[in-house]
Amino acid sequence: MTAATHSSSFPADADSADAVLLGLDPEQREVATTLRGPVCVLAGAGTGKTRAITHRIAYGVRSGQLMPASVLAVTFTNRAAGEMRGRLRALGAGGVQARTFHSAALRQLQYFWPKAIGGDVPRLLERKIQFVAEAGARCRIRLDRGELRDVTGEIEWAKVTQTVPADYPAAALKAGREAPRDMAEIAQIYGTYEQLKRDRAMIDFEDVLLLTVGILQDRHDIAEQIRGQYQHFVVDEYQDVSPLQQRLLELWLGERDSLCVVGDASQTIYSFTGATPDHLLNFRTRHPRATVVKLVRDYRSTPQVVHLANGVLSQAKGRAAEHRLELVSQRESGPDPVYAEYADEPAEAEGVARRIRDLIAAGVPAGEIAVLFRINAQSEVYEQALADAGVPYQLRGAERFFERQEVQKAILALRGAARSGGNDPLLEDIVDLGSQVRAVLSSTGWTTEPPAGSGAVRDQWESVAALLRLAEDFARTRPGATLADLTVELDERRAAQHAPTVQGVTLASLHAAKGLEWDAVFLAGLTDGMIPITYAKTDEQVEEERRLLYVGVTRARLHLTLSWALSRTPGGRASRRPSRFLNGLRPGSAAPAAGPGSAGERGAPRRGRRGPVRCRVCSRTLTEAGELKLMRCEDCPSDMDEGLYERLRDWRADRSKEQGLPAYCVFTDKTLMAIAEAAPAEAGELSMISGVGGRKLDRYGADVLAICAGQEPGSADPDDA
Repeated sequence: MTAATHSSSFPADADSADAVLLGLDPEQREVATTLRGPVCVLAGAGTGKTRAITHRIAYGVRSGQLMPASVLAVTFTNRAAGEMRGRLRALGAGGVQARTFHSAALRQLQYFWPKAIGGDVPRLLERKIQFVAEAGARCRIRLDRGELRDVTGEIEWAKVTQTVPADYPAAALKAGREAPRDMAEIAQIYGTYEQLKRDRAMIDFEDVLLLTVGILQDRHDIAEQIRGQYQHFVVDEYQDVSPLQQRLLELWLGERDSLCVVGDASQTIYSFTGATPDHLLNFRTRHPRATVVKLVRDYRSTPQVVHLANGVLSQAKGRAAEHRLELVSQRESGPDPVYAEYADEPAEAEGVARRIRDLIAAGVPAGEIAVLFRINAQSEVYEQALADAGVPYQLRGAERFFERQEVQKAILALRGAARSGGNDPLLEDIVDLGSQVRAVLSSTGWTTEPPAGSGAVRDQWESVAALLRLAEDFARTRPGATLADLTVELDERRAAQHAPTVQGVTLASLHAAKGLEWDAVFLAGLTDGMIPITYAKTDEQVEEERRLLYVGVTRARLHLTLSWALSRTPGGRASRRPSRFLNGLRPGSAAPAAGPGSAGERGAPRRGRRGPVRCRVCSRTLTEAGELKLMRCEDCPSDMDEGLYERLRDWRADRSKEQGLPAYCVFTDKTLMAIAEAAPAEAGELSMISGVGGRKLDRYGADVLAICAGQEPGSADPDDA
């Protein structure tokens, strides 16, 4: 049995090529030693894929088969790229470039722009949301904060799928996008946004890829120059590549096939950004002679956690499910996953906080515990519960570590001490690096003992403590390193946004947790309507929600708790159900029915209607959009509740006036008619009506359901929505 791969950020040096292979299992060793031709590594969660590919690069370099400068390793996050660089450096392959797609493309764009285009490179737009807001205002389209974020996401999707503004409505419709506004309006905003950037000589992150692709396609001399430098490519998380990234990779490669890709179709959870596993699944088709290696030995999680992870995918459907990997745990047995049902959300959060406090008391570090949820809005109740319990926490996705004021102050002090060298009386007679750092940090007011309680003061202390732990880790693996060496390391990490771990319980969405792991994981809020989320309407969208839960489960090494609340608020109606994905897995639940149409796990609406849509009154085939929305011909008898329709119209008039929007931006007349005909009694029924997307369900669902129930808007039980 091979030891678990969880290790320090700075692995110990390997002193020879053969030493690089020590400790690898047979499949990892095959990846490491297969250095020629196309290689596809199908790597399940926790199977040591980063270890396999970094040792592959290092073995090639140490054995003389690969020149460090000829290798480009590409991944998707700055943190992953930073970790890869650290591992490669420790393995004796420090000259290898490990970057994100955007980082690699930006360097090439900046270098070749004068030659290919001339003049200065346009400035990079760090936050496009402000430009999108201005574009909306110029189009006289008012966007609230949520719509602004979602429209920005639609523009990003369009660009990574290489869709121009004029083609956006047709492309979005074909892709089944749930647009936050009328697609023609989004296309108008998109076009104006692009014009704004041109007027101000600015580019965004997607432009970096688009422009690099354009230069490589048009300038064969530049393409050949890049291909002359990089002869070997490694792509991590290959299931997440977008069509634009794939095109850039093809241009980098040219006619060569020295490519190693690593991925897992069962961890495809970013399709809304344009990511697709098709490139991974079609690799053998494009490269018939490729070597395919499967990594299924899970070194991260206990057999109990792995069993549940396999169970979550056992009912999966679709092409990705056909290529799913059955994981085999390599760890000792651990505790069974805990399933917990609570009366309401506050009770669930308090129960999670109590359990976390018990784990910390039993010796589990707070930094090795995470609470994961489907959407960021769920974090507030857990922030409050952990604060009440005196448990430190950090919000993943909040302010960047190296941009925090206390971190900048600490690094400034370290840099000053490094410049002073032996002339700093503070460091007199202090030899080891860790003690020097501790002394410098103490001079800024930081203490070795944490402040009482939680909140901002504790967060600041934890940030500086994380900096100290990083320095101590660095000192252990770099004997003789100085303060100056440490400041260089910190500068590199800041440039790559490769932050150390802060010692607090992590609160994060399931999407933000991808690529991370903890000793103890709490998957909270696992109700139908949250996972799968209500607006997951197609079979493909529901399957991606299942994969999202799988990713959450596989973040846990030892302790795993899955919980849900039957009501949103204390005293509310207990109308919620545990996620259908847990059917047959949690104690006392029945397995979902097998056979055609059984995506019909309990409560699952029918999706993926096939064939012509017919009028529910006369059975004539429907073609007009308005008729499709009503599910009947315009002139067929309607069973609409006229009184309900009028109440809905009055409510819509009030809401549109409050928000300063045209009435149709709340709901169109046809959608109101469809609602009045269906008279939905619950959120699931309302969400099935054409024109009621996820955002409108969140914003207006409670009011509409209250009106349908004969109540005043705002008086309905929150759980009804």
